[in-house]
Amino acid sequence: RGIIQFVNYKAQYRKDLDLALDDISFQTRSNEKIGIVGRTGAGKSTLTNSLFRILEGSGGKIIIDGIDISTIGLHDLRRNLNIIPQDPVLFSGTLQSNLDPLGKHSDIELWEALELCHLKGFVESLPKKLLHEISEGGENLSIGQRQLVCLARVLLRKAKILVLDEATASVDMETDNLVQSTIKREFYNCTILTIAHRLHTVMDSERVLVLDAGRILEYDTPNNLLQWKGAFSEMVAEAGVTR
Repeated sequence: RGIIQFVNYKAQYRKDLDLALDDISFQTRSNEKIGIVGRTGAGKSTLTNSLFRILEGSGGKIIIDGIDISTIGLHDLRRNLNIIPQDPVLFSGTLQSNLDPLGKHSDIELWEALELCHLKGFVESLPKKLLHEISEGGENLSIGQRQLVCLARVLLRKAKILVLDEATASVDMETDNLVQSTIKREFYNCTILTIAHRLHTVMDSERVLVLDAGRILEYDTPNNLLQWKGAFSEMVAEAGVTR
């Protein structure tokens, strides 16, 4: 169902450092779209690292669909989570192996994913098509194309929870719009956590979580937060975003 619950969750990168997340408690609904905002160092990426257990908690729990994630194996946890990171991760090898590293999908499924991500025409124009060699880190593709390949990979995996970690911070507005519209269409029945760099990407979220120095300041619908004239409202005014 994709219900994520943080319960009095704490996390720190080292014992001698301050808490990066301090007493975080919130819950999503099934298939809810949540925007996560905050200034640099607010704890947005730490939240993602904690969800994937890249960083283990130092207090509290994260529960997904009633299961405490610290009680299951990392493979089982991460197999059920999807992420499009800020810096798209590609490997040297064929385009096919980048889209489908475990070889689970047919060519037809790969082409369908490429079409949904507006990459089909580009790949068809390549001499080797799906067997096109990607250089280390995807250096022979543009940043926008790399991000769209990551999106196609995520579409193929079909997990119930998707994390967008400032996924369009480094791409142009056209690619940004492509990614956002594809996600809206194809992941309507998934829970999505969007860590936002550009505030306009969370204005149509169902709820927005505002972090500051590892704590939750606000958590409500964008409309309510704008009316409260609090931290979110201030950030929106500073960024000059209009709905």
